[in-house]
Amino acid sequence: MRTAALQQKLHRYQAKVPSFIPQASGQLVRVVGLTLEASGCRAPIGSLCGIETLYGELTAEVIGFNEGLLYLMPVEELRGVLPGARVTPLGEQESLNVGLELLGRVLDGSGKAIDGLGPLNTHSKAPSYVAAINPLSRRAISEPLDVGVRAINAMLTVGKGQRMGLFAGSGVGKSVLLGMMTRGANVDIIVVALVGERGREVKEFIEDILGEQGRARSVVVAAPADTSPLMRLRACETATRIAEYFRDQGYSVLLLMDSLTRYAQAQREMALAIGEPPATKGYPPSVFAKLPKLVERAGNGGDKQGAITAFYTVLTEGDDLQDPIADASRAILDGHIVLSRTLADSGHYPAIDIEASISRVAPMVINAEHLECMRRVKQVYSLYQQNKDLISIGAYSQGSDPRVDNAIRLQPAMNAFLRQTMHDAINFESSALMLSQIGTQCKV
Repeated sequence: MRTAALQQKLHRYQAKVPSFIPQASGQLVRVVGLTLEASGCRAPIGSLCGIETLYGELTAEVIGFNEGLLYLMPVEELRGVLPGARVTPLGEQESLNVGLELLGRVLDGSGKAIDGLGPLNTHSKAPSYVAAINPLSRRAISEPLDVGVRAINAMLTVGKGQRMGLFAGSGVGKSVLLGMMTRGANVDIIVVALVGERGREVKEFIEDILGEQGRARSVVVAAPADTSPLMRLRACETATRIAEYFRDQGYSVLLLMDSLTRYAQAQREMALAIGEPPATKGYPPSVFAKLPKLVERAGNGGDKQGAITAFYTVLTEGDDLQDPIADASRAILDGHIVLSRTLADSGHYPAIDIEASISRVAPMVINAEHLECMRRVKQVYSLYQQNKDLISIGAYSQGSDPRVDNAIRLQPAMNAFLRQTMHDAINFESSALMLSQIGTQCKV
């Protein structure tokens, strides 16, 4: 009986031990672009390998395999690699440094400090991978979040735990809008992911747009455009994992990811490099599978947890809102804010197009009076835009339509209401009060 009990216990322990045992080393047999092929060693997808080079060991991640070959993508710059170089499995990246010590720091895609301020000195570590939260265990979105931007607070109210898309072309002020939220948002901690941006823009965002006030309660994860696609991919996942850790500690977290499009493009580069067939406009199917996996990690936690309210910027190529990534993102997010180039060119900042934007959870987090004022203002604003051409060329005669007359009269007040300087932070109560004052004058 005792022997049987010991064997049963042994089987239980054996079941917990991975059956995979990596081989000691293999060799590099082929390099094509950024893809490396190794033979003679076994390692699971997502694990790391060390590759012998003229300048020391290069770290690469396993991204696929074919029969006896492993496909690897370098984490760092690919230099000094020789034919037949030794490839050694290193195992998976098990954890990330986490904790309040990260506030004010700038990290790379792997979670290592790049700001020159010394080691992180964190007292906690979090596993790099966690299982997805059961959707039935999440709290419902029930209260508004003050983001410090009047146009969003009043017309596109965001709820705590909501995932919003910020759709914009290049040069219409999305980075400035993100910076405004870092200073004015009523949250405990902010996690910013700057992915695929120019190196100059990363420094400018941290020093000028984020500023000392925003940086003091923020963690920045940066992977500029000249980093490998793997590092850009990791930066988004590292930022999300750090935000998840703080949410699990009970904090209210604002996650700003710039941009979701760069995440998709990095995955496209990697997938095409290992032979995955392109589908919609060159994007392989794996891109559209990874997008919801990343976005769904944000949101509310359980009863004793906090919330991650996330804003994902989506670059619209040629200001085309039907771009494959823009279309796929719009379907998996809880609303979208569209920045208009026409408004930006006219000096209207933030250049939020309230006609094309929507917050899907706004009716659940604001009262009936706020919702009614929002509806009235949007209708009057849209009515003016529909007749704008006739008004500008003098083809509209005053008195022809009382509704249009009212829209013309209120247009200056509406423009002033929707505008805001980058250094101002306007709270939710003030935004709602001003909306109410304009809404009472709107009779459509």
